Amino acid sequence: MMKNWALAVLFAVAAVSAGAARADPLRLVVLGDSLSAGYGLGPGEGFTDQLQKALTARGLDVAVVNAGVSGDTAGGGLARLDWSVGPDAQAVLVELGANDMLRGLDPSVPQQALDAILTRLGERKLPVLLAGMRAAPNLGPDYAKRFDGLYPDLAAKHGAMLYPFFLDGVAAEQTLLQADGMHPNAAGVAVIVEKILPAVEDLVAQARR
Repeated sequence: MMKNWALAVLFAVAAVSAGAARADPLRLVVLGDSLSAGYGLGPGEGFTDQLQKALTARGLDVAVVNAGVSGDTAGGGLARLDWSVGPDAQAVLVELGANDMLRGLDPSVPQQALDAILTRLGERKLPVLLAGMRAAPNLGPDYAKRFDGLYPDLAAKHGAMLYPFFLDGVAAEQTLLQADGMHPNAAGVAVIVEKILPAVEDLVAQARR
């Protein structure tokens, strides 16, 4: 009788512990630059805040972590990868490369850095959504071909998910941009979140498997 009671207690404790584990939100880290960091925006207006709200509205228990640093290049993201994407991360959205392009760096520079980032995240078996960027028209068609193409190439190489263009629906739309003509305003971020949300939901589902 005593043995059965002890076993019942152990099973009850295990069930409670399992329930608590399931209750923990999935930690999604957004490793990016000013576009995802929320440059020029107020509380609740940035990408990670609006993404968090959208995921919660869809009933997904996810904690979105803002690991964006304004001005960061892909190399900068690589340099801080280990402390920006901590051991508790369960999925990563990588949004980097725009500043490399704006500085006119050879596309091989962000390609090598992003390659290293995806390699290290792959070694940690973290599912990744790679957000692509497109070159500014003034950089010419040759540059654009090399720069724009590095994202699908890397996603295919590493088996990462790909969202082709982070600023889809927002780039060059002045009503959705801040005065600098580059960074999205709150309305622009809302468009980004709406468009990228299905891909993020797929990322979360992959991380839950």
